[in-house]
Order: sequence, then C-alpha cells, then structure tokens
Amino acid sequence: MVDAGYSHIPHSTLGEDTVVVISLNQGSSSHTSALRRFLWASALTVVCLIAMSIPAQAAEPGTVAVGGHGEVSAAPDIAVISVGVEVRKPTAAEALEAHAVAAQALLDAVRAKRVSDRDIRSESVWLNPVYEYDQSGNSFVAGFQAGQTFSVKVRDVTGAGEVLRAAVDAVGDAGRINGVAFDIGDRAVLRHRARAAAFKDARSKAAQYAQLSDRRLGDLVSVNEATSSGGPIPILTSQVADGAVPIAPGEIKEEIDVAVVYQLR
Repeated sequence: MVDAGYSHIPHSTLGEDTVVVISLNQGSSSHTSALRRFLWASALTVVCLIAMSIPAQAAEPGTVAVGGHGEVSAAPDIAVISVGVEVRKPTAAEALEAHAVAAQALLDAVRAKRVSDRDIRSESVWLNPVYEYDQSGNSFVAGFQAGQTFSVKVRDVTGAGEVLRAAVDAVGDAGRINGVAFDIGDRAVLRHRARAAAFKDARSKAAQYAQLSDRRLGDLVSVNEATSSGGPIPILTSQVADGAVPIAPGEIKEEIDVAVVYQLR
C-alpha cells in the first residue's frame, strides 16, 4: 500500500498486488482542487503501468494427430477365370489349325454357360518351335506348339465351377486352367464403409486424447488417406453343381488407413 500524498511513486516499487491509496491534506480550496486533479491523473497513470506489467496469458490452441484404421469384408460377386488351350503338332500350320479348333470349342462351351462376349478377352496367343536334342547333343526342331489364353469374367460366382469344367471338357487334353480370381463389381460401396470405419476410429482416439489433456476436441485441421485392398479370406466352400470344379470364393477385404489432425480447445 502506498500513500500518495505529495510524494512521487517510483514504478519499480509497484507490484502486481500493489494498492494505491490517495489521501488529500486539508488546505485552501483552490490548492485542494488543483491537487485533487493532479493526483487523480497520477493514479490513472499508475493503474495503467500496473496493468502493463502483468504478462499476457493467451496462447495458441494445441493440436492432436492420430491415425485410424478401417477394415470391412464382403463376399465376392465376380469370378475371373484364366483358361486356355495348348497343342503340339509337327508343323507350324498344323499347330495353328489345331489351336484354332480347340480355342473355338472352348469359347463355344463358355458361351453356352451364359457368359457374355463382353466378358471374354484373349490375353495371349503364341506359336513356338519345340526343340529336342539328338544323341550327339545337337538341337533340332521337333515340332511346333500353339496356344491361347482367355480371361473369362463370370458374374455369378456360384457358376464359376461349371464354366471351368465346361471349358476343359470341350477341349480335352488341350485345355489349360491358369487360375481363378475373385472381385466385387462395385468396390466403391466397400471402400465407403472402410473409410467411415477408419475415420470413426481416428476421431475416437482424438477425443480420448483431448479428454486426457482436460481439453475439448476442436475443428478438423487435416485428413490423409491410404488405401489397401486385401485378398480373399477363406470361408467354407459353397455348394456347386454335379460335375463342376469346386471353388472357394472366400471374401474380399478392403482396408483404409487415415491420419487426422484436430485442434484442441
């Protein structure tokens, strides 16, 4: 506490808790009025100096950065089979002719299983000499090998086994099965579900960190996404018709990872 009186108040003596008391001694009215105005002006100056001496407490809001993972699975609705033919004959012309006959038989069998032409695509065609060696170790052309592979999309997964069997039966020993892949016609639906799950996971983590720090979750600052499509997940083999090739479609997995940043209030 400082008694202002007529004395000067050094700024260095004022602290954050300083209380200024201004007292007026009795005197002539003219002197008292002038002194009162002077002291009120001095008091206002002191209060301003005190306020300026208190450091500012405002700070920039903090942020929290977390990652989220979303994973969903669904049964495939498309099967893509890779089938083909391969023949060997003494001459190139004979090999090409035999290959053409076998390839046409395969295509007719696949079409008979209600596979549309738009879902059948040639992937590769070849004609190669076949070399053998004589007793002296010299190589010679012993014949020619011709073949072709097809990618066949079956839009009814349960019928994929029937298509495979029909293709092989139509060409006999010339038939080849290279593999089967499964997929979902509309991946966007699966991806949307995975994205929602990933974002929900990230927001839940961010909210927990905000609570742990006695803060509240603020505005979303940024979000980044990484997509990873998984392969088939084995499940029980579905029932297939008699004579069909058994297949196990499994499930298609879609995974999405996100990195998000939130403000903390």
